[in-house]
Amino acid sequence: MPTSTWTRLSPVRRERVLVAAMDEFGTHGYSTGSLNVIAREAGVAKGSLFQYFEGKLDLFAYVAEQTSLRVYGAMQPWLDGYDGSTEFSRYLTDALEAWLDYFARHPLERGVTAATNMELDPAVRNAVRVPVRDIYLAGLRPLVERAVETGDLRKGADIDALLSLLLVLLPHFALAAHTPGLEGPVRLAGEHPEVRRANIARLIGPVLADFVPKEP
Repeated sequence: MPTSTWTRLSPVRRERVLVAAMDEFGTHGYSTGSLNVIAREAGVAKGSLFQYFEGKLDLFAYVAEQTSLRVYGAMQPWLDGYDGSTEFSRYLTDALEAWLDYFARHPLERGVTAATNMELDPAVRNAVRVPVRDIYLAGLRPLVERAVETGDLRKGADIDALLSLLLVLLPHFALAAHTPGLEGPVRLAGEHPEVRRANIARLIGPVLADFVPKEP
């Protein structure tokens, strides 16, 4: 957690440090990300970083959490907007289109998402993934529960299983179109918008198949 010294900084300086850390960790990951570079790009002394955070991992965890909160804020209209007037699978396809567009326009957030999901050190990965997961679940669970209430998802569906699948799918969608070798046969990058939308629907169709009401 940030220290009291960090909270007393001006918002402009905090943002400068945060953006520099997002850029460095998002480009090089945690292990090879340099505190020297972060300090230089933020215009602060390296020693100041240790006045703001307990150490490198503490800073990385903060960056991951703040990045997730930024993404959450951008996606909140989609998380809160479902009312059952649109079929859930179609609504989710619309939301995932917005998700892809967001990460296409925000390379810093995309880089941090890659760094948090692809970190090799299990202790580091756990330190950053757990709070990020909790932020995602805070938005996704009410959305999925509303889909059950409207009847778009069947009563008694294993909501935790669906949420677990979505937690796997969302980082893939965020990164696949921008990470060579990560995308599978169903492409999300470089396609006509109509083809991309159809491919999103192809990918989420099997995910939702066991959770929608069965045809009589």
